[in-house]
Amino acid sequence: MNNTNVKQYLLIGVILALAYTLGTKLFAFFPGLLGAVTLYILMREYYFKLTVIKRWRKGLTAALFILGALVIGVLPIIGMVQVILPKFTTVIDNQEAVTQTLQGLARKMDSLPPYMQINQQQVTQAIQKITAAIPDVLGATANMLTNAVLAFFLLYFMLVDGRKMEVAINKYLPLKDTNVDNIWEATRTMVVSNAIGIPVLAACQAVIAMIGYAIFGIDEYILWGIFTGVASLVPVVGCMLIWGPLCAYLFATAHPAAAIGLALYSFILTGGIDNVLRFTILKRLGDVHPIITTLGIIVGLPLFGFMGLIFGPLLVSYLLLLVKIYRVEFPERQE
Repeated sequence: MNNTNVKQYLLIGVILALAYTLGTKLFAFFPGLLGAVTLYILMREYYFKLTVIKRWRKGLTAALFILGALVIGVLPIIGMVQVILPKFTTVIDNQEAVTQTLQGLARKMDSLPPYMQINQQQVTQAIQKITAAIPDVLGATANMLTNAVLAFFLLYFMLVDGRKMEVAINKYLPLKDTNVDNIWEATRTMVVSNAIGIPVLAACQAVIAMIGYAIFGIDEYILWGIFTGVASLVPVVGCMLIWGPLCAYLFATAHPAAAIGLALYSFILTGGIDNVLRFTILKRLGDVHPIITTLGIIVGLPLFGFMGLIFGPLLVSYLLLLVKIYRVEFPERQE
């Protein structure tokens, strides 16, 4: 082994060690980077049309795009927080009253079939778990706000220097140009499909659920509708996490007709809107197989948090795409 190879391996080792050190220390802010990448992919085409074709100033245009993203993304979140936060405060300040209410509900559920019954010990344990989880939720919210600020900070420079960044990435990717184009197309399709499709699905299911809860007499139907929209992001079970217990509540409070009606409404309409949108709007955004989305979300949420909804499925797509690229880049030798 000559001196050149030794220097090369030493340099590679130093690079990997530094990358590992920085990655472990900054991993908590990784969702902010992924958020910036997502917004960049969504905005780049329109941004380049304005700055390259119409000659708008790059810095001002980037600032306008970020302001638009803040208005579109932050205002709905502020509205949901204003609805949800007072309820959390009520639970914290009136734990005994909430516990007594739920224990009374548990006693009423004694008449239900055994698999639907809830005893008082389970109620107490549930209250304790919810109360203990609230500080973690608040801490996660603070971390999410930090990542959001980081995402917009990075997005500004990604937009302003977008062309240079893309040229540099293409330069260092050890792939043929056609395969680089394939990776970019897969990335764009997955990001657009999930970044737009998932919020649209959640919002539509939330609205449909709110209407159903209002019809069948559920108190705080707006709050429960928001929870249903959030639950729709959970793989497999989805909205049933919310409307299932609500139907059990209606049964327990002597409203069997309303319970059956809500169950049918939720199963047919709230759950059905998912299939309708997937085969209409979302298919136009990007034809992503539901299995890829489901597996990706299962993998992505523990890794990347909320951004795992987008980049989890992207990881699965990359795996499949890289296998295809490998077969193209390194074809089997003919005997």
